[in-house]
Amino acid sequence: MQSLRYKAGGRVFAHIAKYHPELTALRRDLHAHPELGFEEVYTSSRVKEALKLCGVDEIHDGIGRTGVVGVIRGRSTASGSMVGLRADMDALPLAEHNDFSWKSCKPGLMHGCGHDGHTAMLVGAARYLAETRNFDGTAVLVFQPGEEGFAGARVMMEDGLFDRFPVQSIYAMHNWPAMKPGTVGINSGPMMAAADRFTIEITGRGGHGAHAYQTVDVLLVAAHIITAAQSIVSRNVRPIESAVVSMCAMQAGDLVAFSVLPGSATLVGTVRTFDPVVQEMVERRLKELCNAIALGFGATATVHYEHIYPATINSEPEALFAGDVAESLLGADHVVRDLEPSMGAEDFSFMLQTKPGAYLRIGQGTGSSGSALHNSRYDFNDDILPLGSALHASLIEQSMPLPTL
Repeated sequence: MQSLRYKAGGRVFAHIAKYHPELTALRRDLHAHPELGFEEVYTSSRVKEALKLCGVDEIHDGIGRTGVVGVIRGRSTASGSMVGLRADMDALPLAEHNDFSWKSCKPGLMHGCGHDGHTAMLVGAARYLAETRNFDGTAVLVFQPGEEGFAGARVMMEDGLFDRFPVQSIYAMHNWPAMKPGTVGINSGPMMAAADRFTIEITGRGGHGAHAYQTVDVLLVAAHIITAAQSIVSRNVRPIESAVVSMCAMQAGDLVAFSVLPGSATLVGTVRTFDPVVQEMVERRLKELCNAIALGFGATATVHYEHIYPATINSEPEALFAGDVAESLLGADHVVRDLEPSMGAEDFSFMLQTKPGAYLRIGQGTGSSGSALHNSRYDFNDDILPLGSALHASLIEQSMPLPTL
């Protein structure tokens, strides 16, 4: 931590570093009490309590069901500017296998993605901004529920988030175990892929395994579909573009009934893309392949295709600005400006479809457990809490600077 403090330096980081013990305690308390999307009652109450103690000007709750928004006005508001910061609050339906004192107290639930840390970092930024108010405008701090598959960002927006708080731009960040602590990554374009879900229902004719010629074998159809679906990326997507088609689950028959061929099968999977044109083409080809393969074997296949999250695309001016802010804290050597996009997905994408902004990754390393995100032994690295808070706060200060005399 000492080296990180030395690298970051600066007035903002030095001020926020004093909060480190309190931020760590908050983060670990949230980790011990994980909640799924739209169930973040305890988390929201802790956030509201913390914001009140920080001295923010306004606290709004119930936005997007369990979302919380804090408003902080700068020393001046003559600029009329308003900038947003967002942190996600929800946990995962995952059993924790850690043994530290702050491990989850709820069986089958854990903060396996670091949203507890994201929340604590934004609280740290709130405290600093409310204490110093070294900016000209209004900071809007969005504590969002339901990022993990519930589209909480969209729900908050449908509940009037940007009507009530018309920010000119908005920023978010996510911890990244693949990057070292004291580093930040960003690019001026796609950061996360669009996530689509598909369900393929195959209907044939079941029967005795000894008399397969009398059946329409849905397992055989499913096997051909699984194999053929991989040709979409290798033969229909241009090599310079990106796409993933993954069949992630199959249900058919009964494991005990070893001689019974089932009459139906279900495949479930995901498609990841960056370009909407590629996304549309993959959906169309998947449906064409499924229908044609099923028809060839005398079966039927119905494809239910759902667009879950759009791609997370940074707007170029805001991404360049965020990179500059990170450099002001860490130095150019510790900021990656052409970070490779991830095929994972993020519902901050909905906000970026409406408002200019940028999504950053803050390095945290894998720690002693060596665990990445969505792992039962994952834990957020508390050493990066001050840096994350300082990065949030600096985005506000440098986007809405006080006028110089």
